[in-house]
Amino acid sequence: MRVLIVGAGIGGLTTALGLHAAGLTRITVIDSARALRPLGVGINLQAHATRELTELGLGDALAAGALPVGHFAHFDRHGNRVWGEPRGLGLGYRWPQYSVHRGRLQMLLLQAVRERLGEAAVRSGTAYLDHTDDGTEVTARLRDVRTGAESALPADVLIGADGLHSAVRRRLYPGEGAPLWNGVRMWRGMTEAEPFLDGRTMVVLGTRHRTKFIAYPVCPEADGRGRALVNWVAESQETVTELTEVADWNRAGRAEDVLRHFADWQVGWLDVPGLIAGAPQVLEYPMVDRDPLPSWVFGRVVLLGDAAHPMYPVGSNGGSQAILDARILARELASTGDPVAGAAAYDAIRREPVNRLVLANRTNPADAIMETISQRAPAGFDRIEDVITSAELAPLIDGYQSITHTDVAELNSRPSWTPVLR
Repeated sequence: MRVLIVGAGIGGLTTALGLHAAGLTRITVIDSARALRPLGVGINLQAHATRELTELGLGDALAAGALPVGHFAHFDRHGNRVWGEPRGLGLGYRWPQYSVHRGRLQMLLLQAVRERLGEAAVRSGTAYLDHTDDGTEVTARLRDVRTGAESALPADVLIGADGLHSAVRRRLYPGEGAPLWNGVRMWRGMTEAEPFLDGRTMVVLGTRHRTKFIAYPVCPEADGRGRALVNWVAESQETVTELTEVADWNRAGRAEDVLRHFADWQVGWLDVPGLIAGAPQVLEYPMVDRDPLPSWVFGRVVLLGDAAHPMYPVGSNGGSQAILDARILARELASTGDPVAGAAAYDAIRREPVNRLVLANRTNPADAIMETISQRAPAGFDRIEDVITSAELAPLIDGYQSITHTDVAELNSRPSWTPVLR
């Protein structure tokens, strides 16, 4: 089976590795970037995603390049604890939840693809333009971004893993338009600082309805020096929601724009203004997603990851869900031996559950509850029980159960998604 993957991000590269593990080797990955570089900032990998990368033989490399997350906790903007829980191994999973630099993870995947499939398997500087599907094969029209030369590449299945602005998705859904913005402006950065709390906690302070700050360490080397490379995300709700820019993860931002919202934050155990001011680079991004699609599959053409289901970054699920997509698609293509049947099976398994997750992320109850707490105790509190009842807090806890967690016993005991090669 000849497989063409458009996009050499986390989803596309994991798909290539999953297909190789399932016994398929005629795989080509293309990306329009002239060179693949470790861009971006930090992300989290949930335990279910860590399992899949471990089964692809990347467990040791991941452990060496990432930090396990021990806890996740919500605080008000003054640093008073509202609620928290263990994560990863602490919840009983056999695999940790990891915090890792997105670019570092992508380079780890890229190296593995090239080692297993050969250097020629990944072609940078190659843009997808269009495709035709005659029922027996799909032929992609490609362009060399350096020379402008066009070429045709036939395949048995074409996988669009080319992100939020997917050219493959635009070909399948030409009238969809721009991504949908909820009015939240996000700034991201990474700053070396003193470790906070236990050095393994992901923290969320404040509420999206006003201002919100998220922080977690991502670098084992800094950790080994007794320091923390802190990945941070600052959010501010704006009054307008009409998107007048192209949402670009790598768009440069300015620390002064962020500090306008956070300069007066005083959290005893976390220097929020210092983290913002100390970042060598600040990235600016609108919080966007797209409406769920009625199908991710058109015959031999398949959408995967953000090309299929871009979602708000709630519950650390974007990259993790792309990894799960990749593994299920590889399993179904290899198990059926039929591109059309395998793609249809993947769509039937993954689309509805992930579409529900996209919608659930839009209605995350945590922000509304944190807004209630900020209204009742604007100057902070000593005991959360004096501010909100356990019944009022329950939707926050239940919300994370629905958007973040896979059943522990089910994940720990289910068979591998790697087909048994015969």
